[in-house]
Amino acid sequence: MNKIPLVNLGLNYMRLRDEILSIFDELSKKGAYVLTEEVRRFEKNFAEYCGTKYAIGVANGGEALFLSLKALGVGPGDEVITVPNTFIATAWAIIAAGARPVFVDVREDFNINPLLIEKAITSKTKAIIPVHFTGRPAEMDPILDIAKKYNLHIIEDAAQAIGAEYKGKRTGTFGVLNCFSLHPLKNLHVHGDGGVITTDSQEYYELLLKLRNNGLKNRDECEIWGFNSRLDGIQAAIADLKLKHIDQWNRRYIEIAEKYIVELSPLVSVPTQESHIKSVYHRFMIRTERRNALQQFLQEAHIESKAHYPIPLHLQECAKNLGYKRGSFPVAERLSDTILSIPLYSELTDDQANYVIEQIKNFFNNQ
Repeated sequence: MNKIPLVNLGLNYMRLRDEILSIFDELSKKGAYVLTEEVRRFEKNFAEYCGTKYAIGVANGGEALFLSLKALGVGPGDEVITVPNTFIATAWAIIAAGARPVFVDVREDFNINPLLIEKAITSKTKAIIPVHFTGRPAEMDPILDIAKKYNLHIIEDAAQAIGAEYKGKRTGTFGVLNCFSLHPLKNLHVHGDGGVITTDSQEYYELLLKLRNNGLKNRDECEIWGFNSRLDGIQAAIADLKLKHIDQWNRRYIEIAEKYIVELSPLVSVPTQESHIKSVYHRFMIRTERRNALQQFLQEAHIESKAHYPIPLHLQECAKNLGYKRGSFPVAERLSDTILSIPLYSELTDDQANYVIEQIKNFFNNQ
């Protein structure tokens, strides 16, 4: 068996190679690069896909969060509640806006624990950013109830969750502003970086169009101090092409994930499946106290795996001034010591998935 990488972007490219090369050639000949018709078409189609009125293409998922916070007026002296077991971009966006991230521990499904949110709310709290970790939606109903009770904004971090659903409703539709990433490691990705914000608010939509483009009202008039965070035309066209395939690709993610769950559940902790939640398994995480030994074993069997993420945000060097310490968020800390992501992508073959399963079984049965 050849090496099985955790992801295989080359295979995804080869599926659509001719169409992608045609896009690049056509737009390059036209010189269509910045805020082109391709961007507007992708934004329209992405909004329709999610079920919102508007979508705004931006430079990346982190800036989608940052611009959303700026649009909502979040700044110095404010607090934003989120989780400590996410990628650093969720927190740096809060810091960059001038606010303070306030962490809340997670449940066993890796997502924010709604039962712990209220005790973290203060007079300075302005927003909650639930993260749909690994492509599994957070438990949104109680989060929305808390936000309504305390008059807080919800910003979904749906970076990993394009196409996921909570009670039949797609992610990217629950918050006043909702953020996606088009990073190459996401289910829907471009050839570089990219991000999208969705909203039903015309006011925030029009504001974000200016914020992402230096505050410009038009070519010559600048109404506000903005930022340079635009989605390139070529990237938008590639994303629009791939958007047509995302449901098919997600079905393959789910098919492989269900095979993993059945075969591996006697040996390791696997994601739970609930009728009201549709996960798209951006990452398939197993959990075992023997994580490090298993990872080494898989490496020797030519199977790539990674921990996402081995150091929670509150224990990162950059977060020292937030005042947290080891033990502040015991569930997130325990998960970080036991999680392991194994290969899962739409191009993974049945033989490869079976080999991954076989080797994990070999590890536990031969020890």
